[in-house]
Amino acid sequence: MQAFIKHTGVVAAMDRSNVDTDQIIPKQFLKRIERTGFGQYLFFDWRFHPDGTVNNEFELNRPRFNGASVLVARQNFGNGSSREHAVWALDDYGFRCVIAESFADIFYNNCSKNGVLPVVLTTAQVETIHRKVANQEGYQISVDLERNVVTDGDGFNAGFEIDAYRRQCFLEGLDHIALTLRHEDKISQYEQGNR
Repeated sequence: MQAFIKHTGVVAAMDRSNVDTDQIIPKQFLKRIERTGFGQYLFFDWRFHPDGTVNNEFELNRPRFNGASVLVARQNFGNGSSREHAVWALDDYGFRCVIAESFADIFYNNCSKNGVLPVVLTTAQVETIHRKVANQEGYQISVDLERNVVTDGDGFNAGFEIDAYRRQCFLEGLDHIALTLRHEDKISQYEQGNR
């Protein structure tokens, strides 16, 4: 997975709570076996009308959010079924970080295994970001994992917590497989001794 040390990007605001994985990536797109190509289906049922035309009322379809790489939502982001595809879709669409007041546990874990940094901030801090996005086109923030802080260069400064193990995996770009492969020599020795 791609390492996450510090990222600065345009913020897209999704002023919604309880965004579930069925909306993040609808079930009809789960048949793919690759981890790529899911971005085009992100929030599909919200981004498009049933006839396939673009829903211009949906947040991410607004031109001001083109190229956004940080998504800010509200409470309980990523609830619902435990589909890793939801994180793959966010990543493939271009999001490196999701900021919310809270996340569903399984979604939070899936983010950590796939390189999309989930950042929990307080309700007041999330509200401040939403307000700044609404009042400033192209609003950007920086998420610094080395210092565990979110800033915008305009007075916003919010610390966040992440457990040391996850933090180190993000900083080094290590998923579970890469962590296991760090011990490849010991695994090979064990396998050779058990033949």
